[in-house]
Amino acid sequence: MLQEVPAPAQRHVLVADDDPRIASLLTRYLQGAGFTATVVANGLQVEPEVRRLDPSLVLLDIMLPGLDGIEVCHQLRRFSAVPIIMVTARVDEIDRLLGLEVGADDYVCKPFSPRELVSRVRAVLRRTEKSREGKEGAIQVDDRLKIDFDRREVWVEGRQVKLRPTEYRLLYHLVQNAGWVVTHDQILAKVWGYEYRDEPHYVRLYVNYLREKLEEDPTNPKYILTERGVGYRFVDYKREEETASKKIKK
Repeated sequence: MLQEVPAPAQRHVLVADDDPRIASLLTRYLQGAGFTATVVANGLQVEPEVRRLDPSLVLLDIMLPGLDGIEVCHQLRRFSAVPIIMVTARVDEIDRLLGLEVGADDYVCKPFSPRELVSRVRAVLRRTEKSREGKEGAIQVDDRLKIDFDRREVWVEGRQVKLRPTEYRLLYHLVQNAGWVVTHDQILAKVWGYEYRDEPHYVRLYVNYLREKLEEDPTNPKYILTERGVGYRFVDYKREEETASKKIKK
């Protein structure tokens, strides 16, 4: 059964949790923070409600009846870039990484402070909305790689490559700073948020994901370069274009 919580706000959060006490607590805090909310108690209900409501964000419990949160997240990422925060009683690192790997934007463990969770909701929305605002048009990095930030599309050798939302935000931040070294701390703050400043392995993991999708030889990358002990640098494609142009003129 769906529970509607009306409030005078534009942003809508879909809460997927089968514990009515937690769902009620979350909707009260969300409403107090200016959000509206819809609650579902079964994993099988999430995809239809996302398609129907087009919510601003999904709070997704990992232990749902019908279909667990990991499978739901994987299902949603086939058609939607809606921000997802996983909410779970599991604390194992492998579960946290798995949630992020299938496309979650953040991960909160129970027990949690409702105020903190609302703060995380706002932080995730700020990050995702900021990356969507970036209108840079189409960038032809070289004859293999094309990135269209307006359409949120990436093309490799004429074939469109699907990126998870976190992968897209990471690529966006690296390309925005092309030619410059971006530190692990800077990447964590911009892509994941300051609460992840002690989790540099997330950066390495997602850089590897991007290299697997973009590089011709991920073990010898030409786009995302490692600056050992510091961070990463996206190739300065504009300078390379200028250099190539000068060589042609000569």
